[in-house]
Amino acid sequence: MSVRRFRGLDRHWPAFWTCILAAIVCGAARGETSDSSLPHIVQKEGRYALFVDGAPYLMLGAQVNSSSAWPAMLPRVWPAMEALHVNTVEIPVYWEQIEPQQGQFDFTLVDTLLAEAREHRLRLVLLWFATWKNGSNHYMPPWMKLEHERYPNVIGRDGKEVDSPSPLAGATLQADIAAFRALMTHLKSADLHHTVLMVQVENEPGAWGSVRDYSPAAEKAFAGPVPTEALAAMAKPTDQAAASWQEVFGDDADEFFQVWCVASYVGKVAAAGKEVYPLPLYVNAALRDPVAPRHPPKYEVGGPNDNVFLLWKAAAPAVDVLAPDIYQRETAKYLKALDLYQRPDNPLFIPETMGQGPITRFFYAALGRGAIGYAPFGMDNTRSSPASVAATTEDGITGTAANYQAVAPMSREIARLNLEGKLQTAVEGEPEPNAAQLSAAPVSQGASGPPARVLNFDGWGATIAFGTFARGGPRPQTQPAEPDGRVLIAQLGPNQFLVTGLHARVTFFPTGNADGKTSQYLSVEEGQYENGVFQAARILNGDQTDWGLIFASTPSVLRVSLYTR
Repeated sequence: MSVRRFRGLDRHWPAFWTCILAAIVCGAARGETSDSSLPHIVQKEGRYALFVDGAPYLMLGAQVNSSSAWPAMLPRVWPAMEALHVNTVEIPVYWEQIEPQQGQFDFTLVDTLLAEAREHRLRLVLLWFATWKNGSNHYMPPWMKLEHERYPNVIGRDGKEVDSPSPLAGATLQADIAAFRALMTHLKSADLHHTVLMVQVENEPGAWGSVRDYSPAAEKAFAGPVPTEALAAMAKPTDQAAASWQEVFGDDADEFFQVWCVASYVGKVAAAGKEVYPLPLYVNAALRDPVAPRHPPKYEVGGPNDNVFLLWKAAAPAVDVLAPDIYQRETAKYLKALDLYQRPDNPLFIPETMGQGPITRFFYAALGRGAIGYAPFGMDNTRSSPASVAATTEDGITGTAANYQAVAPMSREIARLNLEGKLQTAVEGEPEPNAAQLSAAPVSQGASGPPARVLNFDGWGATIAFGTFARGGPRPQTQPAEPDGRVLIAQLGPNQFLVTGLHARVTFFPTGNADGKTSQYLSVEEGQYENGVFQAARILNGDQTDWGLIFASTPSVLRVSLYTR
């Protein structure tokens, strides 16, 4: 707007700006913000970050047990979150609870979650347990369950009903759209502080026990033409537009048809909610075996598995993130799952995984692949059986809590460094370096023995060995029963690095023009970030650095400055 348009206001200029300022102050007092201040996902050169309050945010999450979101259970949730050092809690919203009668919504649960999360200075990811939860419809309201003909389940090939809702049930879809829209409408007015960062639309949608729906409606659609969007997504010729699913996709037809139906359903629910309140939305997959998937599939069919990624992207464009629930314990499978979901067209986000023991080292592997968030499942105190995942057990404290204790004070910096491509990680059990990498990594002042990993940065390399090291000795003193070593290194400047880890030793060596020179520590500062600034508690030297930078079972964070001679 040009200055001339304001000339008529010249004599009233002070009053004009006083009114504008008053409006801004009043809006701030009410917590009103523009859409640009909403949590949102930013992409930069194939890397992603979740922006919260205008800056990158790393979600250090934990998901509660499935029935832990009731108000009476929350006193057992918040202490566990504090013990784990989380900044975000993934917690369900139950369709059966918010719509006890058709068209009559009760958001008391949502308001309680918002208020108590703010009280504990935590953010939330809401999990919409609605049409699907683990492939079933058990969280639908009773009034829907009692009208089985109107809200049907999948019919298997043998003509018997499967314990999974049909994705072709139009009445179910319309009811879910109405409920999800109501939820997002309520959040828009009730969550003025942006406590909720993301929303999961359904939970592990799909069907167990049948590769697809064989109901009369499904059979008719299966025999009909494949939608042009599905053809384009799977790079099929457009002249097949009149062909059936079987004719186009052959042995994959049943699975691809079911996936398209589920993804289209979820996509419509997501679009209805985002139209009202455009928070980031994601859908989680009950992950098939990432290394050796079975065919015909014996896994839950319908969710965003890696082989149907493009179908999901085409059918549900309102969904921002397709995310894997990773419960594979083998290193090769876990890392493969991370690699499959780290894509240029998809932010990496791990909304469900295991939170105890050596498995927790994969949090570092996820960060090294640019993850915007990570959340082990069942991390509260609502169960008492020995098999429960109680956050206050020693195993829990030394797993997820150890990860988050080190990273939490610098989580914003980690998110920023990751977006800028300056962060790398290594975990024990990853493939060892090749011969060329080993030859480029000279032995450094007592740090003998082949490194488990080599990381390369601008002007510097880092060798990483895993185990429990004694100061004054070059080799591991002991090795854990299961591999659990982990290291995170971020380059802060030309010769400066941020380093943390567990059960590992790190040594640096110069590369490039300085290749062949000897590296020295200018300083090794132990400390942590406070309000975005690194605060050193002490400078390490002598016994603490002569044999490399050693990380034991107690988390520590180092800022390392290097030089050559």
